[in-house]
Amino acid sequence: MAEKHEQEHNATPNPEASAQEAAEPVRRTPFTDEELEYFRQLILEKRRQAVEDIERMKAQLEDAREQGGTDTAYSFHMADAGTDAMEREKLFLMIARQQKYISHLDRALERIKNKTYGICKVTGKPIPRERLEAVPHTEVSIEAKLKKK
Repeated sequence: MAEKHEQEHNATPNPEASAQEAAEPVRRTPFTDEELEYFRQLILEKRRQAVEDIERMKAQLEDAREQGGTDTAYSFHMADAGTDAMEREKLFLMIARQQKYISHLDRALERIKNKTYGICKVTGKPIPRERLEAVPHTEVSIEAKLKKK
């Protein structure tokens, strides 16, 4: 019996099996490949919209910069200059927020690729489909989010 245990202990690992395990990511997601593709498309559409929003806001900033250079009587009024500055600041903040949102979406796409999408990073439990449809980039369940507060 000791010989059998020693043989099992000294057995060499199957290189084909370990190569296959390394090539395939660990599937932890509760979703099928078809469901993951649905979420991937949903996230890609939200990402496309966010990129369009950023481009639109950048164009607004450029327009404001160009208009700020015109020589009109109104362009020198302090109140107008203050309002213009506030509008530019608001656009910068909105652009930064959209860029952060895009990074969250990109991380969700990475989790889909790794087959770990839909698992709460706090509880380790599956995140309900309804929550992921509402907030597809989320990494936490409602349960975990409520505990955080």
